[in-house]
Amino acid sequence: MKRLVVGSKTTPEYNGWFSKRINDNIPGQSLEGTRSMEEYLQVVPSELKIIRQDFERKNSELSKKIEQLEDEKIHLRLDVDVQKLETEKLRKGKNKAEEDLDSLKTDYKKLRLLMRTIGLGKTLEQWRQEIREEKIKADQWKRKFQEPQTLNEALEKSLSKAQDEKIGLKARIVELEKLLH
Repeated sequence: MKRLVVGSKTTPEYNGWFSKRINDNIPGQSLEGTRSMEEYLQVVPSELKIIRQDFERKNSELSKKIEQLEDEKIHLRLDVDVQKLETEKLRKGKNKAEEDLDSLKTDYKKLRLLMRTIGLGKTLEQWRQEIREEKIKADQWKRKFQEPQTLNEALEKSLSKAQDEKIGLKARIVELEKLLH
């Protein structure tokens, strides 16, 4: 059989096949990219399944986080309620101490006025002693008044901090809920 080749009329695919052929036009095996039998038999999950598993895992994590935040929110509400009650109790104590202090001041003023108008038969030293005692009582009442006042300020700061934390947690819950939907 004679061949007449005028120009190359073969395609690149044919040339590739032709160069790989061995006996009787049967292409030989290429050992490149061969895989073991286990790899061929392995089941590869679809991309949708992988995405679904990731979504379920993230959803589970976020659900747990939301539960934790809700628990913290409940505890913070309880803390705020307790602090409000303590603050109210301290305010009442403060008001009572202020009333007692005002009462002592008026009693002290009356006593001084009485001392000026009437000698009451006491010596100067006795009067000085009584004045010292009254001043000590007044100082005690002032201290009693200052303790609830400083405690009240501390509780108000703590309440403010807890409320700020509560606002932050609410924002975080909203953010997490948005992530879920």
